[in-house]
Amino acid sequence: MPRFFCPFPLTVGAIVTLPEHVSHHLHVLRLCAGDTITLFNGDGGEYAATLAVPDRKRATAEVKTFSPRDVELPYAITLAQALPEGAKMDWIIEKAVELGAAAIQPIASRRCVVRLSAERAARKMEHWEGIIASASEQCGRNRLANLCEPVEFGEWIRQQDLHRRILLSPRGEQSLSDWARHHPPQAVALLIGPEGGFTDQEEASAIARGVLPLSMGARVLRTETAGLTAVAALNAVWGEI
Repeated sequence: MPRFFCPFPLTVGAIVTLPEHVSHHLHVLRLCAGDTITLFNGDGGEYAATLAVPDRKRATAEVKTFSPRDVELPYAITLAQALPEGAKMDWIIEKAVELGAAAIQPIASRRCVVRLSAERAARKMEHWEGIIASASEQCGRNRLANLCEPVEFGEWIRQQDLHRRILLSPRGEQSLSDWARHHPPQAVALLIGPEGGFTDQEEASAIARGVLPLSMGARVLRTETAGLTAVAALNAVWGEI
C-alpha cells in the first residue's frame, strides 16, 4: 500500500488535502478515487485513508482508521557524520533512516572538503529533511529521524549531556561488535570521520572528553560505508536483525 508523509494533524473521519508533491505522486501511480493509501505525520502510528479526489495538484483523502504500528529501534542511534563531498551525505542519510537511526548530526571537521555557509546549510537541511521523509515512507517508519543543525567538531565533542559516544577509528583496540556483545542495548552516538579521517589531534581531543574509540575491523572503510556498517552491526548484535 502506498505510504505518504503528511506534515499536519491527522484524525479519523477528516477529509484532508494532500501536499502537492503527494498529489503528483498519486497521479504518477495512476491511483483512482476509492483506492486506499497510508498516511503518517511523524507523531507515531499511521492512518488508512481512501482517496477521494485524485487531482494531480490538489488531491484529497478521507482518513478512515488509525493503527499504532511502531517499527522504531528500542535504542536510539545517532549518526554523527563528518560532512562528505558530493551527494554522499544524501545516500548516508537515506540508508541510515532505513536502518533505524533516530538522529543525524552533520559534523564539520578539519579535513572536510565541504564547507557550508549559513544560507547553503539552510538549503541542505531542507533537502535532507525531504530525504528523511521519503526514506521513512519507503521503509515503513512512522516517526522521522531528527536532523540536527550542522556543528563544528570541537563544539560537538564539548557537549556534556550526550549518551555514550563512540569514535570509529582504525586505531581502536576493541571492535564495535565485541563492545556491543558485552554491553546491553543502549542509546549511542557513532562519530564518523570524513574522507581523509579525523586528524590525530581531533581523535585525541575526542578521547580526552570521554569518546570511546572502537574499530570496524582490519579493513579501512569509506566514510559512506563506515557509519551504515556500524548501525547494522549494532542491530545485529543487539537483536534487531
